[in-house]
Amino acid sequence: MTPLSQVPLAERVRPNVLEEFIGQEHLVAEGKVLQQMLQNRKAHSMILWGPPGVGKTTLAQIIADALDMTFFTLSAIDSGVREVRAVIESARKVGHALLFIDEIHRFNKAQQDSLLGAVEKGIITLIGATTENPSFEVISALLSRCQVYVLEPLTAEHLKQMVNQAIQMDTWLNERQPVITDWDALLRLSGGDGRRLLNLFELVITSLDKGQAITNDLVQNIVQQKMAIYDKTGEQHYDIISAFIKSIRGSDPNAAIYYLARMIEGGEDPKFIARRMVISASEDIGNANPNALLLATTTFQSVQMIGYPECSIVLSQCATYLASSPKSNASYMALKKAQSLVRKTGDLSIPLNIRNAPTKLMKDLNYGKGYQYAHDYQGNFVQHEFMPEEIAGTKLYDPGNSASENRLREYLRNNWKEKYGY
Repeated sequence: MTPLSQVPLAERVRPNVLEEFIGQEHLVAEGKVLQQMLQNRKAHSMILWGPPGVGKTTLAQIIADALDMTFFTLSAIDSGVREVRAVIESARKVGHALLFIDEIHRFNKAQQDSLLGAVEKGIITLIGATTENPSFEVISALLSRCQVYVLEPLTAEHLKQMVNQAIQMDTWLNERQPVITDWDALLRLSGGDGRRLLNLFELVITSLDKGQAITNDLVQNIVQQKMAIYDKTGEQHYDIISAFIKSIRGSDPNAAIYYLARMIEGGEDPKFIARRMVISASEDIGNANPNALLLATTTFQSVQMIGYPECSIVLSQCATYLASSPKSNASYMALKKAQSLVRKTGDLSIPLNIRNAPTKLMKDLNYGKGYQYAHDYQGNFVQHEFMPEEIAGTKLYDPGNSASENRLREYLRNNWKEKYGY
């Protein structure tokens, strides 16, 4: 049996008033800032910063309803300057309106600039939602005109309250008489996302007989059987990015481009994808192909300049290049070894001959004395001791077995001879 309505459960039971809202007590409880704002009936522009599914969209709608404001909503995924200007013009005609922009961090500077005048003149009250630190993603001129409110992750108790409230509010769900004997799988698979939890719960209920007990094993089995349906919601954010990076690491450009397409179609933030590729270019490819990091960095910059949908082409080029590149994690492993060594050996004294000596006193104490300047020697190299005495001769970086790193190994072997065992 399926619900009569095709509207997802999370939308059907979305709270309409602050009293029904679950979570964010530091903002919505009696005497707190948002409750006071509604009581005083005077809205102000704000940025709601927090993880997915904790109530950002719902709060915006509750504020608009409570204050009888004309409500416009835009998604930064598929809106640009033209759409913003159209909303501003509509708001001007009605005198004033509330504009909610979901994922405002995806707006580029020009798109954010287009909001400034209307916010400043009071044509619109802006509520922006973001999962990213607004200090980095929202231009300072717009940020200075908004209050930033941090939304906290939902607790297990909050999530249970949401499900129980949904059962009471939704007629179809109530008629199914759900009996929850285990919560662990539901809560774990939700990832703390209230919207995801409710839609997952509805998916489970549609697969059960009326009044059938909901157990952890049952939830897990249903999710696995209907994974394709579940994936289409774009909610397996971390699973898909993990599959994407592992495909790059495993040198499979076909799988990498498939998971990239999944993220693009699901509306994933292109900057998030690009950041992960920059990390992978260094962690998984490293000195086996130094150009990989250059391309990944350029990709990130291009994504910032272009935005969706055109930046998808750049992401595709970078993903296929990284997946097709030779791999090495040698520099990454060298850092891990070095960090482990630092934790074990503590704050070892830096050799005097490589210390800086900006003052006469330091020179008198032999800071920098005996330092051998590499460029004064043939081949711009001289065997000099740079490690603290206690760990002299310790090898941390071991180049991988790629053509590029073999050249590095040969260079190091010729210079250091037997010292580091290259």
